[in-house]
Amino acid sequence: MDDSSWYQVGARATVMAGLLENGVFDDSTLFYSNNMETKIGDTAMFEAPWLYRHELSIGNKIGAGEHYFLRTHGITSKADIYVNGVLVAPSSVQQGSYGGHTYDITKYLRVGTNALLIQAYPTNYLRDFAQGFVDWNPYPADNGTGLWRDVMIAKTGPVSISSPRVLTNFQKPDGKPVTVNVIVDVTNNENETINGTVQGTIQSGTESYALSQRFSIQPHETKTIPMNVRIEKPKVWWPAQWGSQPLYTVNVNATVGKGQISDVALQRRFGIRQVTSQVNSHNDTAFTVNGSPFLVLGGGYSPDIFLRFDVNRVRNIFQYMLDIGLNTVRLEGKQEHPELYDLADEMGLMVIAGWECCDKWEGWDYNDEANGEKWTEKDYPIANASMLHEAAMMQTHPAMLAFFIGSDFWPNDRATKIYLDALHRMDWPVPIIASASKRGYPKALGPSGMKMDGPYDWVPPNYFYGDQLGAAFGFGSEEGTGVGTPELTSLKKFLSPEELDSLWKNPDQNQYHMSRYDSSFYNRALYNKALFARYGAPVSLEDYLLKVQMMDYEATRAEYEAFSARQNATRPATGVIYWMLNSAWPNLHWQLFDYYLSPAGAYFGTKVGSRIEHVAYDYEERAVYLINRSLDKQGPRVVSVDLVDLQGKPIFSKEVTVKATTNASKKVISVNAVSQIKDVAFLRLVLKDGSTGTILSRNVYWLTAQNDVLDWKHSDWYYTPVTKYANYKALTSIPTVNVTASLKPLPARDGLSQVQVVLNNPSATPAVFMHLSVINKETQEEITPVFWSDNYVANDARSAMNTDRDAGDAVAVNSTALGQPQRHSQSIDDDGVIKPLFQDCSHFHQTVLRSITITLRPL
Repeated sequence: MDDSSWYQVGARATVMAGLLENGVFDDSTLFYSNNMETKIGDTAMFEAPWLYRHELSIGNKIGAGEHYFLRTHGITSKADIYVNGVLVAPSSVQQGSYGGHTYDITKYLRVGTNALLIQAYPTNYLRDFAQGFVDWNPYPADNGTGLWRDVMIAKTGPVSISSPRVLTNFQKPDGKPVTVNVIVDVTNNENETINGTVQGTIQSGTESYALSQRFSIQPHETKTIPMNVRIEKPKVWWPAQWGSQPLYTVNVNATVGKGQISDVALQRRFGIRQVTSQVNSHNDTAFTVNGSPFLVLGGGYSPDIFLRFDVNRVRNIFQYMLDIGLNTVRLEGKQEHPELYDLADEMGLMVIAGWECCDKWEGWDYNDEANGEKWTEKDYPIANASMLHEAAMMQTHPAMLAFFIGSDFWPNDRATKIYLDALHRMDWPVPIIASASKRGYPKALGPSGMKMDGPYDWVPPNYFYGDQLGAAFGFGSEEGTGVGTPELTSLKKFLSPEELDSLWKNPDQNQYHMSRYDSSFYNRALYNKALFARYGAPVSLEDYLLKVQMMDYEATRAEYEAFSARQNATRPATGVIYWMLNSAWPNLHWQLFDYYLSPAGAYFGTKVGSRIEHVAYDYEERAVYLINRSLDKQGPRVVSVDLVDLQGKPIFSKEVTVKATTNASKKVISVNAVSQIKDVAFLRLVLKDGSTGTILSRNVYWLTAQNDVLDWKHSDWYYTPVTKYANYKALTSIPTVNVTASLKPLPARDGLSQVQVVLNNPSATPAVFMHLSVINKETQEEITPVFWSDNYVANDARSAMNTDRDAGDAVAVNSTALGQPQRHSQSIDDDGVIKPLFQDCSHFHQTVLRSITITLRPL
């Protein structure tokens, strides 16, 4: 067959991903304005099946005892699979994005060229077990149809072997030996009994442990084979903030006859750790890792809108998570690829996986909140295949924290049994939770202990210090303030000039780059109402965006600080997943950094709020809390509190020495003087090590005497109204100050180039909000990913910037600030000359010398 006119695509390619790969479309154009709606053309092509074809060459005649297997890992939405024109798997079987199957295709193959043809059928999120985007963003034209995961062909001998699963008896890091149980399934592909041996090794560095177990297996039987080894000095795997991530590698094969290898299992890695959960007396789920309470601070992950997977991009996303202090990623029905879990293992990020809400996956008779088609008899086998496959893929990964078998709603009893049986069949080692909400639960699992009470749109910082809905108590499985506005450099890539103007001139206008047109999140009306009332009507796009970053910063900081401050309250905060971590495409909300990996206010608010040792302000109690989420940092700590007015005049000042306890938070100082604020004041908190004087954390708030007033009684599912807003308009009247800066290249660290930015504000007048960005001078594009030790800087803190590209002399640092007359830029010079960076710039955050370091790494 002549397939020269077909599109040539990679192994993982949905229809749209394949068309992009072949230049039919390009995402820069599609992502601009509403082009994804207007530039696709005739969408009828996505309503028909698409064919994927691959040729396989067999050099010699297939011998006795040789077998070829076709392995799928999910095809969206379903597919007919043909080998040399013969249907080997009908679409009634090969269904679902996660429906992984193994088909024996030996008898369909011949010597020479063989043709594999896969016909993928169009996807409907309400009808099919696919990967929907609910109200996250507009839908891709193909709804993710196609071969989004690998299709593999494997050759084996008389017996085949599954990938290994691993269980241990480890409970806590007490130095005791650990028994490791390696489990595989062996299948006899012949018509006679076969005797053989499963053998392999567990390795970690120079350590090696042998595995071996004889078997006798009946014709076409599958038998589970366990093997045990004892590790005298186990290396314990920890989440990143608590320790290192040592991994053990398992290699296993099956031999028959006189030691001939019949099959080699996929290599697996595992870590020695323990995860548990319990529902406490408040009906809230709390996790432990290696015996210690584990406060989940995480975000909800989104794949690329066209389901393209880039392992380096995921690595950068995970690096961002670690940089801002997060410890967990939630995958709601977006289980991605094995490489994601490998990265999580290596980097020490916990993973909560599970099925998605609001479409076919939750088509239950009692779900009256979504439109997914109700389950029928044919759906349960798809659920079984999906759960078996995903559990097998995830089982050995130490990063796994839990699996949610439901999201907004719990599965019915029949589906619950299918899910549980499949998970237990795969020796699932971590908690299984019924859903991400408290709407109900199956008897087989009991209450989920997860709350899903919002918010999803803007609420003020003091919301999280309340005692209702999404405030900081229990486990918030998905909640956030709807923030995550990109900076101007990113916005220009996907918004037209008219759309940019509408952001501040038409604050209630619908926005294509938000949620879908039929959702509650299709405009920024709630957000902009608060912004205009609190910070004043913007006078320009630049003014609007800087005020936006201030409001985003205070919003994310408050959410993470509140959950950290209340980790051991009477009703403790046990975890929160910010909605969302990242976006599937360029977006205006629901993200901690934008699609182009440019961090802005939401990112740095999170970074401050999630520090492992920290001091935070409780808006409602008007008190300062000492936060410690570490397992090893303790001892005397000095907390300094300074409240100053807009002219820098002191209102209140106090310093106390307290004792820090591991994995605990406590109130240390009341700041009742907030009631004395006339308009706006700055609260500066500094935490020092009482023994060394080392500064551990700095934190600056802008406050008014009156908090935002919440109307809790009239709360909706996605927000709580505000009847009176805090008034920060006086910030625009701060006197102008002059700030100078210098750039200094630093020695490389861990393969990353570094640059230090030193800022100095000699004035006694407080500064307010300054943003620095690193720019490629040739392209004038912002360099990302970039790792600043701090940004949108606050008072006298020092910080450092790390970026992911070579610094050299092609890098400039740009700044913007509230009230700043224009953007300023300075280059990194070879001679290291110090030059003024900011002149006549009002409203910065620092009052004394400050340094910022950037790290850059070649890609």
